[in-house]
Parts: sequence; structure tokens; C-alpha cells
Amino acid sequence: MGDLDGRVALVTGGSRGIGRGICLRLAQDGADIAINYHSNEDAAKAVADEVRALGRRAEIYAADVAEEEDCRRMAEAALADFGHVDILVNNAGIGATAVGRPLVADSGPEPFERLMAAHAYGPFYLCQALVPQMRELERGDVVMISSVAAQGFGATGGTYSAAKSAMEALAHTLAKEEREHNIHVNIVAPGLVETDMGLALVKFTRGVQSMRELDAGQPFGRVGRPEDIANAVAYFVGPRGAYVTNQRLTVSGS
Repeated sequence: MGDLDGRVALVTGGSRGIGRGICLRLAQDGADIAINYHSNEDAAKAVADEVRALGRRAEIYAADVAEEEDCRRMAEAALADFGHVDILVNNAGIGATAVGRPLVADSGPEPFERLMAAHAYGPFYLCQALVPQMRELERGDVVMISSVAAQGFGATGGTYSAAKSAMEALAHTLAKEEREHNIHVNIVAPGLVETDMGLALVKFTRGVQSMRELDAGQPFGRVGRPEDIANAVAYFVGPRGAYVTNQRLTVSGS
């Protein structure tokens, strides 16, 4: 038996990268998985097949987490399919390079609004949709996948850092509000991770074409991997995290 037998996890942005890693790790621990994706249905189906190969149930849900109606509809569909959702992993997002990493004073409102919608509004909408039913369960867990940028405040990343900081503020508040219902709310803050989004970032900021070019200069001689982040999530939502809430775990090798 696994640590998460009988539990259901909804993972946003679960079709690739960090999200895929989280889906597979939680499935290995016994959870059934509701996989959210934005547009790449084939990738989501592939992850679902990997989850099923581990002996767990998997369903996929297309939704733009920046849209309240999409979040509501996805939550309702997952609850109808599985009966309950006791783990919510807010992982979906867009990278800072998607809006060009403008200086704060040179940025219009659209890049800021776009990042806030993905990283702050989306988790807010999904918490509203799923936390009430978690109160009736034996245990609930919400994990926010943030970033070291939320507290790093690097130049040209102001809009992204602000959006991730808003996500973290939501988590800290929710943790205090829902503790009495045995709902745990925690944050995982990755550093550089070997994903498509991570590669786009280093191409833009460092002019490299491969993560391998960066390994030697990284802690422990390598760039972070999706499974490093997934391991942190598994700790928070598993039995070893039963007395842990309102915490932020940086996973950057530093």
C-alpha cells in the first residue's frame, strides 16, 4: 500500500515538466490523479497513460486556470469523476519570458495582468472551488508551486515576482484559515529546473542552448529536475507532513 492510497490529487499544468513529475510521484505513492492541461491534449493523455501504468486512475481536464469559469467547470468535473479531491497542487503558470521580462517602469498593464491571472487568480479560483469539500474529508492539502523569484526580486522580473508573491500570500492566509479543518497549505519554491520553461528562461537570460552548459556551475553539479520538486510535494501531502502547514520549502540546491 502507498502513503496516498484512497486520495485524489488535482495537478494543474500536469501534462509536462514539473507538473508531470508531480503527477507521477503522487501516483507512485498511491493517489489517483486529475491532470489539468491548457492545450496539449496528447501530452496530457501520455501522462495519464503513465499514471495508469502505475496502477492508479487518471483523468484529464482541459482548462485555462486564469479563467474562473474554466476552474469551476474543471473542479466540478473532477468531483463528479472521482467523488472528492483531497490534494490540490497549483502548478500551472507561465514563465517570465512569455511577457519579455520588461522593466517595471516600461511595462504596460497587460503583462502584469496575465501573470497575476495565471499565478494568483487561478489558485484563488481553484481553492474556492475545492477547499469547501476538503473540509468534510479526513485531511486536505493545497500545495502552491511558487519560485525562488518570489523572494529573489531580480531585475527585469518584477511582474513575475509580484505574481508569485501574491500566490504565496494566498497560501499563508489560507493555511491559517483552514487549519481547524485539517487542511494543510504549503509552498514549494523551485530554483532553475530542467523543463521547457526553464530552458526558455536560460536561453533568454544567459544565452545558452542547453541545460548541460549550466550543470557545472549549479549546486551539486546539476540543474534541478522535476522529480526534485515532486519529492517536496510528496513530503508535504504525505503522512510525514501531517504536522506541517504554512511552510515554504525552497528546492534550489542552495
